[in-house]
Amino acid sequence: MAQLHPLPLLLLPFLFAAAGVSAGGANGAHVSAVVAEKGLAFAKDVLIGEAVRSLTPLRLPGVEKAVRVPFLGGVRVAASNITLFHLDVGDNSTVHPGGSGLVVVASGITANISMHWSYCYDSWLLPIEISDSGTASILVQGMEVGITMEIKNSNGSLALSVLHCGCYVKDLVISLDGGASWFYQGFINAFEDHIKAAVEKAIPENIIGGAGKLDSFLQGLPRTVSLDDVAALNMTFVNDPHYGNSSIEFDINGLITSAVAKTTNNLQKHPHLSLSCGGASKMLLLSLDEDVFNSALDVYFKAGSMHWVVDKVPDQSLLNTASWKFIIPRLYWNYPNDDMLLNISMASSPVIKITSEKIGATINADMIIDVVDGKETVPVACISVVVSASGVVEISGNKVYGRVGLDDFSLALKWSKIGNIYMSLIQGVIRVFLNTVCMPYLNSRLGNGFVLPVVHGFTLQDVNILTSAKQLTLCSDVIFTNASSLASLAFL
Repeated sequence: MAQLHPLPLLLLPFLFAAAGVSAGGANGAHVSAVVAEKGLAFAKDVLIGEAVRSLTPLRLPGVEKAVRVPFLGGVRVAASNITLFHLDVGDNSTVHPGGSGLVVVASGITANISMHWSYCYDSWLLPIEISDSGTASILVQGMEVGITMEIKNSNGSLALSVLHCGCYVKDLVISLDGGASWFYQGFINAFEDHIKAAVEKAIPENIIGGAGKLDSFLQGLPRTVSLDDVAALNMTFVNDPHYGNSSIEFDINGLITSAVAKTTNNLQKHPHLSLSCGGASKMLLLSLDEDVFNSALDVYFKAGSMHWVVDKVPDQSLLNTASWKFIIPRLYWNYPNDDMLLNISMASSPVIKITSEKIGATINADMIIDVVDGKETVPVACISVVVSASGVVEISGNKVYGRVGLDDFSLALKWSKIGNIYMSLIQGVIRVFLNTVCMPYLNSRLGNGFVLPVVHGFTLQDVNILTSAKQLTLCSDVIFTNASSLASLAFL
C-alpha cells in the first residue's frame, strides 16, 4: 500500500484545519480566544467552587480577654479552635470585566464556624477559682467578598495581580453548647467583633495568596509547545488582554515554527474579534488565522517531511510498465514488465485558503516515476502535479474529524528520459489515482479524529464552526467534568 513519511501528502493541510481554533489579522497575532459573558460566568462558578474547597477548613486566630465584673471580680474568657468549616456562596455572584481588570463579587454568603470557649474567674466571695467551658456554633450571615484582578502581558506571558480584595460580614449568630452556656452567653458575645474581624482579614489574605500562586502558574506556562520532533507551536501572548463590556480577549502568536528554531515574538496589534457566532450564545470563541496553517505547512516542508512513496494501489497493474506500453511506449520498450514506484514530494509548501464557503488547499508536488529494474531503482520521468482540494471540519467532544475532496488538478512534464509524455493521455489515470488512493487514505486518517489540546477535566460541547475570509472560528460551550484537575494545580 501507499507509504508516507511522516505525514500524508494531502493530509497535513486538513489536519491543521481540523484542529483549528479561530482567526486573527494578517498583520497581528494569529490566534485569539474570546471568553464571552457565558464563559466568564462558567469560569467564575468553577473557580468559586474550587476556592470554597481550598478555603475550608480555615483556621482563625483565637482570643483571650480579661474583664472585671461587679461582684465577681476579674473574669478571663477565651475562644480557641475557631474554624470556618463551611461556605455557601449560592447564586449571588457576578463577574464584570472592567476597563483594565476583572471584578468578581459574591454576596449573600453564609458560613458556619465552630469554636471552643472557656472562662474562669476569682471571686472575693470564694477562695477558689471558678471555671467552665464548652463549644459554640456560629452562623455567619450576609457576607460579601469582592476582588478586582488585573491580567497583563509580561514579556509574552500572562501576569495576574490583585488590585483590591475585601470581605464584609454583616451579622453573626453565636450559639453556645456545654456547661452553663445559657448563663455565659453575654460573655461569649464579647467575641463577636473579634470573629468578624478575623473572618474579614483571613479570607482576603487567603484569596490574595492563592492569586499569587496562580500568577506564578501562569507565568510558568511554556511559551512553545512541541507538536512533534519537527514543529512547535508559539504560545507567546501578544499585547495585554482586551476587556470588553462582557468579555475578555487573549491574543497569541500562534504560528508553527521549527522545533529547533528559536521562537520570536510577534508583538503587532491584533484586531478584536466579533462576539458574533451565528446568533448562538457560547462560552468561548476561538479564532485561528490561515497563516497558522501555512506556517505549519512551511515548517514541515522545510524539514523535508512531505515525502510519499507509493508502491501499492487498488489496481496494482498500474504500477507495472506493461500497463503503459500504449500510452508511454518507450517506458515499456526500455523496461518491459518492470514494477514502478511513484516518488512524490512537495515542490513548494502547500497553501491553505479559508473563505466563507470552504477551507481550500493548493498542493504543488513533483511526482517522479521510478522503475524497479532488478535491484536498481531508476527515475525515468518527473511530472508536476498541482492539486486543488477542499475539506470540512466537524467536532465531537474534544475530538476533531474532517473530510477532504478533490476539486481539480493540473499536470505538466518537468523532465523525461523516456521521451515525451502527453499529459492529456494520463490525466484520467491520475484522476483515478487521486480519488481512489489519496482521498480515501486521507479521509480514513481524518475519520479517526484528532484530540484537541483541551485542559484535562474540560469537555467542549455544542461546537459551531464558522469560516470567513482568512479565518476559522470555533464557538463552543464547556463542561467541567473533573474537579480534581483544578485541585491538582499549585494555585489551588
